Amino acid sequence: MEKIIKSRVIKYGDGVNTDVIFPGRYTYAIMEPDEMAKHAMEDIDPEFQNKVKERKIIVAGRNFGMGSSREQAVTSLVYAGIKAVIAKSFARIYFRNAINNGLLVIEQKEAADFIEDNDEVEIDTEKNEIRVRGKTFTFPPLPEEVLKIVEAGGLINYVKEKIKREA
Repeated sequence: MEKIIKSRVIKYGDGVNTDVIFPGRYTYAIMEPDEMAKHAMEDIDPEFQNKVKERKIIVAGRNFGMGSSREQAVTSLVYAGIKAVIAKSFARIYFRNAINNGLLVIEQKEAADFIEDNDEVEIDTEKNEIRVRGKTFTFPPLPEEVLKIVEAGGLINYVKEKIKREA
């Protein structure tokens, strides 16, 4: 994970559920992450595939990732190129799935309200700051072990690296 993530954003509202992040109809039909990425957000935002070419941060309202606990809702965004999601709040299972799959998730209500679609945002993971349009928002640091999991690209990669180091 980069220490500074800088990108324009794609903004959504409240209650973005896992069935619109990765449509449920593909759950058992598509298993390859690169293929999943092609269908990310298609039900809520038909232009997502074009936007994500240059925008790598999602900003959303309350309860992002509510609904089922399918990891494809995270995997599809990661493989589409999303580096971070800033939201007012996350569904707990989505938050954990994001960490397990190496996606940085940040709860920051004021930033989520302030940031507008297509804004240029800078996330500083060392200073725990979000900077946009001359304003700085702080967010609580993620625990060190959680950051290590995200930096490794997810829990499986983290465990593999840890086993190698200890061997």
